[in-house]
Amino acid sequence: MSTPERLDAPTYRPGPGLAVFWIVAGLIAWIVSFLLYREYTGQLMGEDALITCDISPIVTCGPNLLSPGGNLLGFSNSIIGIVLFVGPIYAGVSALASPQGMRAWYWRVFGVFVLGGFLLVHFFAYRSVFEYGSLCPWCMVVWLMTIPLFWTVLGWSLREGLWGAGARRVGAFVLSWLPLIVLLDYVVIAVAAQLRLDVLGSL
Repeated sequence: MSTPERLDAPTYRPGPGLAVFWIVAGLIAWIVSFLLYREYTGQLMGEDALITCDISPIVTCGPNLLSPGGNLLGFSNSIIGIVLFVGPIYAGVSALASPQGMRAWYWRVFGVFVLGGFLLVHFFAYRSVFEYGSLCPWCMVVWLMTIPLFWTVLGWSLREGLWGAGARRVGAFVLSWLPLIVLLDYVVIAVAAQLRLDVLGSL
């Protein structure tokens, strides 16, 4: 009796602008994650960096990449990025390639994974600022991509009712104020880094 209901389940599809943004953000973050992995292995083997990230004593890669926090699961965090950032690329391509859209569960799973990346980024940012006293430039590029990626996925999925009809207004609000929300997220991290580490004074 339940089979016809599943076959008739509604599908959802973000607009092409959102889909393209997810692809671009995921691709940039994936490339940077790969470069971080190369930097990590290069430091272990004493090789020269592909592109130096030692801008100042505070803005540098080394302390973060080789720290326990840079190897959260026992291996370089960059491997997590290499694996996970395929997700936004795949989701964006799926949205562009499927006019009918995808089922709600697909987008919910995607949203949960993006939320995980968003929380990890802020966890890494906190440890960089308050524990290691340094900022990895490559890592910050990943942060720059992950933060708007999360807020766009959250806003769209809420507005579409994927998390309940009552959350539609919240999603519409997030999308309406998206640039400001993303900017405030950036500003919180930047102000914390400046107050704690005096980043501008180190340049």
